[in-house]
Amino acid sequence: MVLPPTKLPATDLRLPARRLIRDDRAEPVEEVVAAEVPVALVYNGMSYAVMMASPADLEDFALGFSLTEGLADTPSDLTVEEVVADEERGVEVRMALRGAQFSQMLQKVRNITGRTGCGICGTSDLDTLHGRKRRAPKPIEVKRAAIRRALRDLDGLQDIRSRTGAVHAAGWADREGQIRLVREDVGRHNALDKLVGALARADIDAGQGFCVITSRCSFEMVQKSAAAGIPILVAISAPTTLAIDTAKAAGVTLIAFARGDGMTAYTDFSPLLPAPPLSNKVEA
Repeated sequence: MVLPPTKLPATDLRLPARRLIRDDRAEPVEEVVAAEVPVALVYNGMSYAVMMASPADLEDFALGFSLTEGLADTPSDLTVEEVVADEERGVEVRMALRGAQFSQMLQKVRNITGRTGCGICGTSDLDTLHGRKRRAPKPIEVKRAAIRRALRDLDGLQDIRSRTGAVHAAGWADREGQIRLVREDVGRHNALDKLVGALARADIDAGQGFCVITSRCSFEMVQKSAAAGIPILVAISAPTTLAIDTAKAAGVTLIAFARGDGMTAYTDFSPLLPAPPLSNKVEA
């Protein structure tokens, strides 16, 4: 569904600042600063979550969040009806969720005020956290050269970061390492949700490639990747122990510290493929 044009806040603004230089001097400058706004996700008239996010690609965000949080099983379960911006209050994404899914949502309603670094804010208990649905992505074979190509190309595909230096990106590449989609956000989880939503809207099979993220790899990043059927998650920074455990349980190949020519694989499912030295899905 193509929504009518909506006047959204800018993704970044030029703001006055003072650059402090040597000899106790200062000079006036203008700095480009990334915008961070409250985005309310509203289902069937009920506000379910308020996330702090970059005001871009919000339809992708709404769909991706709905899919990775298990509120919608397929894109057809959800219709984004309206995106409404209020200069003082933020942005509302108003959606219609199919009856059965909405009924399930009501059973596990939680009020979330999500900070940009928070992926599980509002989870009511540990059973809820560990009981989330996981998918087992189908194994694929990807050469390390393809990962290196994606890492190299991603750097030049981050428009907001090039202006502000303050946002994360999530990119999806095919098996050859060609990046097909990139989404950016001040929150790393939001960037990944936007990417998942963009893949779904473009009817691209997320399981036929891999995801590259420009952040550390937390539990939630792995779980969202698994929910989307992404078999390989590549992070330029470090993973956490729970991220590694989750990747093992979900069948996701987790690669981190992927910079330049080096990368570290934290999961190994070599019995699933004939003889991959790095992991079950990444060949030399």
